[in-house]
Amino acid sequence: MRSKKALINVVFSLCRQAVAIICGFIVPRLIIKTYGSDVNGLIASVTQFLAYITLLEAGIGPVIKSQLYNPIAKKDKQEIENILYASESYFRKIALIFIVYIILLLVFYPMLVNTSFSRSFSSLLLLIIAISSFAEYFFGMTYSLFLHSDQKSYIISIIQTGTTILNTIIIVILALFKTNILIVKLLSSLVFVIRPLAQMIYVKTHYKLNFSKADKNYKLKNRWDGLAQHIAAIVYTNTDVAVLTVFTSVIQVSIYSVYYLVTSSLQKIIQSISDGIDASFGNLIAKNEQKRFQNAFEKYEIIYYTIIALIYSCAFSLIIPFVRAYTSNIHDANYVLPAFGFIMILCSYIYAIKIPYHSLVKTIGHFKQTKFGAWVEAIVNLLLSIILVSKYGLLGVAIGTLVATTIRTIELIIYSAKNIVQVSIFKSIKKIIICSIEVLLIVLCCKKVIINISFSSLMIFIKYAVVVFIISAFFLLLFNILFVYRKQYLEILHMYILKLRGDKNEK
Repeated sequence: MRSKKALINVVFSLCRQAVAIICGFIVPRLIIKTYGSDVNGLIASVTQFLAYITLLEAGIGPVIKSQLYNPIAKKDKQEIENILYASESYFRKIALIFIVYIILLLVFYPMLVNTSFSRSFSSLLLLIIAISSFAEYFFGMTYSLFLHSDQKSYIISIIQTGTTILNTIIIVILALFKTNILIVKLLSSLVFVIRPLAQMIYVKTHYKLNFSKADKNYKLKNRWDGLAQHIAAIVYTNTDVAVLTVFTSVIQVSIYSVYYLVTSSLQKIIQSISDGIDASFGNLIAKNEQKRFQNAFEKYEIIYYTIIALIYSCAFSLIIPFVRAYTSNIHDANYVLPAFGFIMILCSYIYAIKIPYHSLVKTIGHFKQTKFGAWVEAIVNLLLSIILVSKYGLLGVAIGTLVATTIRTIELIIYSAKNIVQVSIFKSIKKIIICSIEVLLIVLCCKKVIINISFSSLMIFIKYAVVVFIISAFFLLLFNILFVYRKQYLEILHMYILKLRGDKNEK
């Protein structure tokens, strides 16, 4: 049952991310072409500054999820209602504080940003983009966490996929008619208000929750233990744009946002795989099934690193060809920066390696034990980015993030192997080394295929991207499934065949 739920969650999550990536590539390019790089940079900057309100979450989200696994496994409805009531109260307080934060941004943000737009334009844009974030805290965050913990993240995926498609259709239509960007963003924000409302309605309808019976004085356990982890995540996601906004210009932010569009899309795909599996691991750990957990995680790592090798061999090979094609006929800024592109993808690759181990820490609730590494990551990232940006610009902030992410990844691999999975660290290191060698070999091979190609349009890019994907997939199929992990993949195949037979027999 756990395997089936995990598979459903992963499939729906991947579909959601596929839609998000496609729509995510359509919208920024359309905005850049229709409204200019400065407008795109300003939107990216405002969005990231608003994201700093998530610092107030203090890492409570993963803490709530980790506390929900046990009562869900035991079907303890009273404890579930207590946790969810405390969670909703907390997030609604954040929503009210968010209003104060918006007022402060309206005063100070126009002073920080280097742009030709008027103060009133920047302020209105900020207010409009803030609408959906407020709704998320006030209505939806608690119910999203609950659905994740109950292995029903596919519900969230369905809702988000629908709103993403609707949002893209609205933006495309309005942009084609050159509608004022403020109206475009207003309608976009209103569409995203649907998400939290739909999640809240679904949970309250299907689970028959009654918060009137909840303990109003219930205190969430270890609520501050996730603070360091959360701050590190916020710094990782938002520092680069904030530093570029303050020390450079919105044009530089726009350039950064195009590369970040690629790396964040890759990370979302990978994170969706992890999110679909996390609840299953949490269930195994809650029931003290350590041997089954070790076996499941071993197989998960093998599949995970095969997927990572496929994704990042393509990413390293195609990042600059993509940017050339994506920004063709855009002449108000130079978007083609090979060194910057390489470091951004390398940083994303290191981050992808970190995901399984960081997810285990969050699933089991070991926030306090790993908070020192999180503080180190946040401080190193912020300080290096500020120090290097004045001399190296975009490259400087990327280097700062790369160094910080590498330090944190090493720490989490060591901690997870020793304290959670309880196996030799060299098992994970061996898989990472194999994965990295595979990526290097595939990139060198693909470089010869695309080296003399002029990527003047997205159609040409797509054609050669398919070629690179086929080369990568063939290599990994040959190398991993037939040789390196042959035994493990046969076991995985055998396990799923037995599972399918069992399901048919039940019917």
